[in-house]
Amino acid sequence: MAFPKIGNLAPVFTLKNFAGENVSLKDFRGKTNVVLYFYPKASTPGCTVQACGIRDAAAEFASLDTVVLGLSPDSVQKLQKFSDKYSLNFNLLADEDHAVADKYGVWGLKKFMGREFMGILRTSFLINKEGRLVYIMDKVNTKTHDQDVLTVIRNGI
Repeated sequence: MAFPKIGNLAPVFTLKNFAGENVSLKDFRGKTNVVLYFYPKASTPGCTVQACGIRDAAAEFASLDTVVLGLSPDSVQKLQKFSDKYSLNFNLLADEDHAVADKYGVWGLKKFMGREFMGILRTSFLINKEGRLVYIMDKVNTKTHDQDVLTVIRNGI
């Protein structure tokens, strides 16, 4: 499956966040930019570094009129523990059946330590206030992800 096309409206969805509340992409349309980032699994080393970087850059994202939504196939309960443990200050969304990941073309074959399996391909999407996809980051460095995304936003999404 391919990524949605730049310039098109981003595929809409409604998912439960770490607190069990519904969050819809369309809630942000006309109000704020959105960084939608897909990550494989809560509380794993790379995902933790990535999430903590976003947490620490929250004020800068806010100053650029941007909210961050993290999606993984984890359960609401796992996301709650992850959020609590690391004091995360943004929405983590549970895509347990990976339906949203499928819509965005980020559910695919992965290889790790000699085995192959289906999972999230770590990818970030930038969506403008009109709800249009303006940038896709498919080469994500977990250690610099927050700054890499902020640079793209500062350069004008």
